[in-house]
Amino acid sequence: MASQDREAKIAKFLDMVAGSDNIVFFGGAGVSTESGIPDFRSVDGLYNQQYDYPPETILSHTFYRRNTEEFYRFYRNKMLCLNAEPNMAHKKLAQLEAAGKVKAVITQNIDGLHQLAGSKKVLELHGSVHRNYCESCHQFYDAEYVLNSKGVPHCEACGGDLKPDVVLYEEGLDNQIIQEAVVYISQADMLIIGGTSLAVYPAAGLVDYYQGKKLVLINKTPTPRDSMADLVLQESIGELFGKIAV
Repeated sequence: MASQDREAKIAKFLDMVAGSDNIVFFGGAGVSTESGIPDFRSVDGLYNQQYDYPPETILSHTFYRRNTEEFYRFYRNKMLCLNAEPNMAHKKLAQLEAAGKVKAVITQNIDGLHQLAGSKKVLELHGSVHRNYCESCHQFYDAEYVLNSKGVPHCEACGGDLKPDVVLYEEGLDNQIIQEAVVYISQADMLIIGGTSLAVYPAAGLVDYYQGKKLVLINKTPTPRDSMADLVLQESIGELFGKIAV
């Protein structure tokens, strides 16, 4: 009976996608874990062996300022997964956008995999590892430059420290990106939320702007918003999106 219920839910999801032409996707870390990028919230023994602080502390603005070299040791080790490849969720979203069905991808991830898969309209709530700036002269550097540097990376032009264009704990989100996300979500006929526990605010609050009747939550564990969703699927997001015909 459970498998029949599961298949019925998957069929309903596929019907929703087929019948929608203004889809917005809101994704979190679970979208990229299937590409081999670890979700640092799942603190394992590896972190405890290698670092004296939890990831949330290291990835804070205060820690970055006070312990910049240790920040970069963690950042190079855990955040720069530059060999990761887009999985089926990334690829299908790009195909759906090209077909005119997906209007925007809103992501909490900083890995750039949506763009690598071909998505054009990507709103990065937490920035991107692929953008790094000199804090003195604002010259741009890519992720490879940071990965291949030692200690605190410095600007070749002026010698200033580089800072990744990622939103650290204690830092605010970009208001323009938030406002744009609100517009897309409020106008969507279908909102798919995938790979996020919906626990981090203000990003998680964006779901409140959705006005439609096709709110789908795809996550391997329950979320605080399951009860308000029109459909909840505890599935592998890559496998589920692989079933979508474009």
